[in-house]
Amino acid sequence: MRTSAGLLLFRRTEAGIEVLLGHMGGPFFARRDAGAWTVPKGEYVPDEEPAWEAARREFREELGLAPPDGDAVPLGEVRQSGGKLVTVWAIEADLDPATVVPGTFRMEWPPKSGRQQEFPELDRVAWFPVERAREVIVTAQATFLDRLAEHSP
Repeated sequence: MRTSAGLLLFRRTEAGIEVLLGHMGGPFFARRDAGAWTVPKGEYVPDEEPAWEAARREFREELGLAPPDGDAVPLGEVRQSGGKLVTVWAIEADLDPATVVPGTFRMEWPPKSGRQQEFPELDRVAWFPVERAREVIVTAQATFLDRLAEHSP
């Protein structure tokens, strides 16, 4: 089973809670908005290390920044449509999206061309009010927004 762990940053504004999401990089998501934004996360092997440590490591790999310190709120797990099990913690913190230096991945592109190209893991990072985040986040991950709302007044 594939597993991922991540950190959902949130901040309080005069307009309400905002969450930090990343737009998935690569050619498949380039022209998509709805369903193409995700909690910064990454895969780990279940026996590799505790999911919390994987979430912090993957935050650094995905965004190129140290994960913030603070009280972590466990938001539990969800299973995405492809079968991946995702575990997330929320941390109240602020981050300037302009400081993000995303990690990259390589894949054959165009398909069957034999050419390898490099793409950013996340090609954009932005703050969203929770209701707008619901419109763009990977469908299964919207559950994390509900759970965050239960923990933040």
